[in-house]
Amino acid sequence: MNRNLFNLDVKRLSLAGAIITLGIVFGDLGTSPLYTMKAILRGGAENLNELLIYGGLSCIFWTLTISTTIKYVVVAIRADNNGEGGIFALIALIKDKSQWIAIITMIGGAALLADGVLTPAITVTSSVEGFKLYNPDIHAVPIVLIILAALFFIQQFGTGFIRKSFGPLMVLWFSILAIIGFSQLIHHPDILRAVNPQYAYRFLAAYPGGFILLGAVFLCTTGAEALYTELGRCGKSNIRISWSFIKVALLLNYFGQGAWLMMNIDKGTFMNPFFEMMPKWFLIPGIIMATAAAIIASQAIITGSYTLISEAVSLNFWPKIRILHPSLIRGEIYLPLVNWFLWITCSFTVIFFKESANMTAAYGLSINIAEIITTLLLLYFLLQKGINHRLVLVLFMVLVTVEGSFLIANLHKFTSGGWFTILLASLCFLVMFGWYFGRKLKNRYITFASLDNYLKIFKDLSKDESVPKFATNLVYLIRANRLDHVESKVIYSIFHKQPKRADTYWFIHVDRVNDPNRFNYKVTQIIPGILIRVDFYLGFKIAPKVNLYFKEVLEDLVKSGEIKVKSSFNSMKKYNIEGDFKFILIDRIMSRDISLSNWENFILMLHNIVRKIGITDIRALNLDTTITIEEKVPIIIDQPVEKRIERMHMNSTDSS
Repeated sequence: MNRNLFNLDVKRLSLAGAIITLGIVFGDLGTSPLYTMKAILRGGAENLNELLIYGGLSCIFWTLTISTTIKYVVVAIRADNNGEGGIFALIALIKDKSQWIAIITMIGGAALLADGVLTPAITVTSSVEGFKLYNPDIHAVPIVLIILAALFFIQQFGTGFIRKSFGPLMVLWFSILAIIGFSQLIHHPDILRAVNPQYAYRFLAAYPGGFILLGAVFLCTTGAEALYTELGRCGKSNIRISWSFIKVALLLNYFGQGAWLMMNIDKGTFMNPFFEMMPKWFLIPGIIMATAAAIIASQAIITGSYTLISEAVSLNFWPKIRILHPSLIRGEIYLPLVNWFLWITCSFTVIFFKESANMTAAYGLSINIAEIITTLLLLYFLLQKGINHRLVLVLFMVLVTVEGSFLIANLHKFTSGGWFTILLASLCFLVMFGWYFGRKLKNRYITFASLDNYLKIFKDLSKDESVPKFATNLVYLIRANRLDHVESKVIYSIFHKQPKRADTYWFIHVDRVNDPNRFNYKVTQIIPGILIRVDFYLGFKIAPKVNLYFKEVLEDLVKSGEIKVKSSFNSMKKYNIEGDFKFILIDRIMSRDISLSNWENFILMLHNIVRKIGITDIRALNLDTTITIEEKVPIIIDQPVEKRIERMHMNSTDSS
C-alpha cells in the first residue's frame, strides 16, 4: 500500500493545513479558558472587585501578546532547524554546546516532560468538573481516570485514524469560545477597557497579592511552547495564520467571562465562570465539547512527549528505549515506557490533587520553567547567529522580566503544588544528567588506533587459513569520525582478544546529524573487498534501523558490482548461498580498581542506574540477535603508581 496516501503535507499553507494545525498545536492553549479565570478568582476570593477582573484581564491580554505572539509566533519559529522546532532542535543549531548549555537543555526537557503529566490531568479534570453545575453530587475523579485510561490505552494502536477529526473539532471548539464570549461581551462592552496596560500595572501595584496572582494569570499561555515544538509538523505559515483566529477566539472568551463577572459580581463566589456564563440549554453540550477539547489537548501533549524523548535519545540526552511505529502514518511513533509512565503519573496526579484548582500551581510552574529555558537558548542562538546585540538585549530584558515575574509568582505556590512539578522534573533531569555526563565520562577514555598501522595485518589475517574462520563477513559498529581511525577496542577484539578471521571486515559508523531529516550513506573501500567502511548520516528524526539500512547498502553494492555476498565455502558457493554475517558490539566496562573523584563516581553510579531503564544497543539498532555478539572490554586508564610492588627472590633457606 502506498504510504503517501496516509500522509498529508500540512506544512504547506492551505485551509486544510491550517485546520489540521488547530488540532495539533492549539489544544492546550484552547483549553486554558477552562481554568485561568477560575484560578484568578480563587486567588482573589477575599477581595472580589472590579480591579481583580479588569486587572486580571489586562494581564491576560498582554501575556498572550508578549509571551505568545511576540516570543513564539514572531521570533521563535524563525529559529528552525531545517523546519523543526523545539528545545532539542534549538540546541542542535547552537554551535558551542558547552556543559552549561547541555544542563539548561536538560532542565527544559525535564519541565516539558512534567508538563506531559500535568496537561492531561488538569485539562480533562477541568472539563469534567463542569458536570457539577448540572449535578453537584457528581464525582469527577472516577470519570477522569476512566477517560485517561482509555486515552493512554489506545496509543499502542496508533491514533492517526482519529487525529484527522481533531482539526474540525477544534474549529468548532474555538468558534464556541468566541460565540459564548461575544454573547456576554455585547452586554458589557466596557470590559474592553482592560486592554489598557494601566489596569495591569494597577493590578500588580495596588491589588492585595496581585503580583502573586500572576501565577494564575500565567495559565492563559500554557501550551504556547507547542507552537514552537510542533513547528516541524505544521509549518510556520499555518501556525501564524491559525494563531490570528485562535487569539481572537481566546480573547473574546476571556473578555466575555470578564463581562459576565462584572454583571454578576454581587453573587460573590463562583464555581467556574466559563461554564456559568453558558446558556442552561447548552450546558451539557458545552461540557461534552470541553471534554473533547481536553482530550485533543492531552493527545497533543502525549504525542509531543513521544517526539521529545525520541529526539533526546537521538541526541544522547536519554538512554535508548523501545520506539515503535504503530501505523503507516509518517512520523507517528509510540514509546511504551513513556506511555505507561505518563498514564500512571497522570492518574496519580488526579487522585492526589482531586480538583483542577489544586493542580494549577504545579501546572503553571512546569510550563514556566520550560518557557524560560527556551528563552535562554533562543537568545543565546540569536547572539551566536550575529543578530543585532542591542535588539537581542531589549528582547531579553522584556522576556526575562515577564517570565521571571511569573516564575517568582509560581514559586510562591511551591507548597501548594509547585513541589510536585519540581519532583517530576528532577526525576527526568537526573535520567538525562546521568546518561549524558556518564557517557561523556566514559568517552573521555576512548582511544583510537591508526588503521594505517594495521592494514597489512588485516590482509594477512583474512587469508591465514591456520586461523579458524570466525565469519565470512564480520561487522563492527564504530564511533571514529576519521576514515583512518578506529577505536582501540576494535583492534583489541579482532587481533588480541581472539584473532577473528573473516573474508570481509565491515566498519559501520552512524552519524546523528543536525539536519533532522537527513537520510543517506557513504561507502569507503579502505582495503577493497577486505575492509569496508559504511557511514550512515541520519537526522535526529530518523529511526536508527541499522540492520535494515545495512541490508539496503549491501543490495546497492551487489547491484553496482562492488562486492559479492556469496558464501566463500565451496560447498555453499555452488548453490549460490549467501555468506554469513556476524555483528560485534563492544561494551566498555570501568574497572573497579580505577580511582575516580567522588563526583565522577556519582555520575558513573547514576549512569549505571539510568541505563537499566533503557534497552540494549542490539534492540535500539534493530540488529538480528541471532547473529550479534556482545563483547565486554575494560576501560584502561593510565594512573600514576605511588609504589611498585617488589618481587621476593628465593634463597636457600626458603627452598628447604
